[in-house]
Amino acid sequence: MTCAYIIRKIDKDLLDWSKEQDHKPLLIRGARQVGKSSSVRKLAENFDYFVEVNFEKNTTAHIFFDFDLIPQEICAKLSVHFNIPIIPNKTLLFFDEIQACPRAISALRFFYEDYPELHVVAAGSLLEFALEELPSFGVGRIRSLYMYPFSFSEFMNACGERLLWNEICNSSPEKPLFPAFHQKALELLKKFLVVGGMPAVVSKFVESQDILSSQYILNDLIDSLKADFSKYKNRVPELRISTAFQAIVEQTGNKFNYSKVEP
Repeated sequence: MTCAYIIRKIDKDLLDWSKEQDHKPLLIRGARQVGKSSSVRKLAENFDYFVEVNFEKNTTAHIFFDFDLIPQEICAKLSVHFNIPIIPNKTLLFFDEIQACPRAISALRFFYEDYPELHVVAAGSLLEFALEELPSFGVGRIRSLYMYPFSFSEFMNACGERLLWNEICNSSPEKPLFPAFHQKALELLKKFLVVGGMPAVVSKFVESQDILSSQYILNDLIDSLKADFSKYKNRVPELRISTAFQAIVEQTGNKFNYSKVEP
């Protein structure tokens, strides 16, 4: 069963970008599993057509970027491959996990220069590794937008406490929050600190109101992240990444001390 989409702050930024007359290709950057793809799919509801190219899943799509990076030709091939029309102002073209196809990253600048009327969004994680291999990134031709896990305000809205969040925003030292509202907000904050901000975990908590069941999802995410460490062993030893990851957990809430990571 697919979980209902939870509104994110970035949704407004994406919608505003889609309405801009001069919209550069948009590159959404952020860690894995923070909701980048889901937010783009939500934006796609405002378009007649949506083409999603996941470069980790659709490896055959890489070949369309092996030749000249001419946007119109690339789109013609993608349209036939996915059997979906790619029409300016009607189609949202989404390159997901773009770090898996560096040539597609290079192509983004040419979409701005040669096909600016088409709405193009790309998303990826750990893009810095992929960008190191590119001679040019297209400075000034691509707009970057960073996405993070749920903030406390997003968590409150997900829990249906939008009115309480408005009360918090409107409070001040001269007009303090009503004590009962303050206590309710503190209870929600405690839950947020345990549940965290990963969308899948928040969604499970909102659905079940059970912190324990949401922790199972969180544990699965942590295991998946650790399993991904091996992907980067050619750049950084896997054990070093694991050690740093664990040190961040252990030092959370205090000043981060590098000497405590590993002597």
